[in-house]
Amino acid sequence: MLNSISVSIPKIDHLEKANGTALYVCDYDASGMLHGRILRSSTAKGIVRNVRIPELPNGYYYVDSTDIPGKNQVHMIQDDTPVFTNNVQYIGEPIGMLVGPDLRKVSALLREVEVEYEVLTPVFDAQKSEDIFFNFNIDKGDIDSAFSQADKIIEGNFETGLQEHIYLETNGMIGKFKDGKLLIHGSLQCPYYVHGALVDATALAPEDVIVKQDVTGGGFGGKEDFPSALACQVAIAALKAGGKSVRVVFEREEDIIATSKRHPSFCNYKIAVKDEKVTGMIADILVDGGAYTTMSMVVLQRATIGASGVYNIENIKVRGYAKKTNTVPNGAFRGFGGPQVFFAIEMMMTHVAKELELDIDSAEFKLNHIVKQGDLTSTSGKYHFPVPIKQMADKVLQESDYFNKKKQYQNQIGRFRKGIGFSLVFHGAGFTGNGERDIIKAVARLKKTADDKVEILTANTDMGQGLATTFTKIVAKAMDLPLDKVIIALPDTSKVPNSGPTVASRSIMVVGELLRRAAMRLKEEWIKGKEFIVEEHYKHPSFMIPFDLENFKGDAYPTYSWQATVAETNIDTLTGNIEITDVWGSFDVGTPIDENIVIGQMEGGIIQSLGYAIMEKCTIYNGAIGNKKLCDYIIPTALDFPSMNVFLHVDEYPEGPFGAKGAGEMSHVGGAPAVLDAIQNALEANLNKIPFMPEDVLETLRKEKTL
Repeated sequence: MLNSISVSIPKIDHLEKANGTALYVCDYDASGMLHGRILRSSTAKGIVRNVRIPELPNGYYYVDSTDIPGKNQVHMIQDDTPVFTNNVQYIGEPIGMLVGPDLRKVSALLREVEVEYEVLTPVFDAQKSEDIFFNFNIDKGDIDSAFSQADKIIEGNFETGLQEHIYLETNGMIGKFKDGKLLIHGSLQCPYYVHGALVDATALAPEDVIVKQDVTGGGFGGKEDFPSALACQVAIAALKAGGKSVRVVFEREEDIIATSKRHPSFCNYKIAVKDEKVTGMIADILVDGGAYTTMSMVVLQRATIGASGVYNIENIKVRGYAKKTNTVPNGAFRGFGGPQVFFAIEMMMTHVAKELELDIDSAEFKLNHIVKQGDLTSTSGKYHFPVPIKQMADKVLQESDYFNKKKQYQNQIGRFRKGIGFSLVFHGAGFTGNGERDIIKAVARLKKTADDKVEILTANTDMGQGLATTFTKIVAKAMDLPLDKVIIALPDTSKVPNSGPTVASRSIMVVGELLRRAAMRLKEEWIKGKEFIVEEHYKHPSFMIPFDLENFKGDAYPTYSWQATVAETNIDTLTGNIEITDVWGSFDVGTPIDENIVIGQMEGGIIQSLGYAIMEKCTIYNGAIGNKKLCDYIIPTALDFPSMNVFLHVDEYPEGPFGAKGAGEMSHVGGAPAVLDAIQNALEANLNKIPFMPEDVLETLRKEKTL
């Protein structure tokens, strides 16, 4: 049953976006503004020996690493990414920037710049790379005993590719100096990430750096790390230009070339089976980090933790690696390591079930292995709260008529062949391990105004996912206030505390709960006509088993969101075309703070995962991205949307606001393995890679000799 807070309302920012008054970074008046274009490397690895700049007219500037007053680094998890470089590690890396009052002139001048390189030998294949960024290990149970006593050992290899975010609005940033302070604003997810990077690069005092979010047209993780780099570049240009406003807005091609992608992955699994039960799992997980570390450490953590999926496997050995290649850095993307390994384990469990030749369907085989409340996690933590995955699976299996269709789709002949597939996934809610407690240390405030309104003060950003609306609903509900008595503005680091980044499905569960607590206090302390502030600090849940990062043990997350998915496909064996006809998804995200917003997030994530599964093949040739335009990087359109059936299963999380937990990322995790399971059902073959394209269909049919 849905809580009353779940009743949907119009998003509070819909009107300004619909009527065109919303101010995106490209909408600001350009009068007196300078425009920047970035000089990017054309080789994948090399030393810049000389940059020949054409004669620049008055008012035009060339900016490079020699102009940086602070550290030539973009502060992230590890500070290995330079603001501007002379030591090139990938094609498209920033070497410098041209700035001037006429954008067309700046672009023309940029084409005249000549760069001389000492070209070095790059590495493009992560499997051949010897440069390890990070590695994490899981050892649980007695793996040697499990394999020595196994009736059967089954092995499989799985591969996933790059994925580009394709947010509607490309990256853009404006920087200027005013009254001795640096002001940066633009399209971004994490204002305080950008703030920290700017302090390092400019050597300014933290109080002299102000970061504001402009209305942002989508992020999906792609504007978590990258805006910090662009902000530093724009800030250095504004400094050299005497403090004048400098704006950089990417065209789509540059955005695809230069920005982070989803990590490609290579997974090898060995499964031990005893008495028709999986008793042991050995998994080697490799993710391609690209040229710099960016978010690879935490992406790899999630991938390593999720390698065993939703299954209660007592004996586990996982070796997770992130390696360097001379390609565009790979970073945050919705699901954050989950889509890669859940694809692998879901395919693997289906393949195991088929090879064992059991009298039950692969879906039943999976359900015989699922975890339950109280079981140990892969890192020897505990599933502290109810695990509703069985009820959720029953719902989508029944609604889709899965078992009857599975029988109907056996031994098909003819041009068109149907298939139906099934997947089970989770997503750990919040930062991994002790990140919230030891690193983020979130703070949220509510300001009571003199006219008896309440202003929400957090650094979390709305990128279209509806956060401004849901935060407003949480505060209004807790205080029994009308919605129009609650104020929320775009974050400004000079006005809001550091409540942490808008990532990791943490905003509602963590910051929303801080706001609820603050609202309850403010309600008790309310004094009519008086202005004051109430502040709340994050407190780590007391029930959590402390996470030991070195040994990779303990509670990686306080709780989990769950997803069960069925997908149905129709395949044209003549052309290889794959049509996804229907998807049924059940999602447990705790209490939906707004039902329509949550359903929209689930549908959007499903569509993104379907593109990941069968369309979005981001190709790299000798280090260069080959399909860098929307005409050749293909994503699902309205014509590709299947019939989507979304069901919300509610198991309230007691530590979240009104029972809510993480929602946004999980919906991208379960779609692709369900679709690939449906395809392999139709083709009667074991599949092991995504994206799986029409040419892969035809090649599979040739191998199976069924054409």
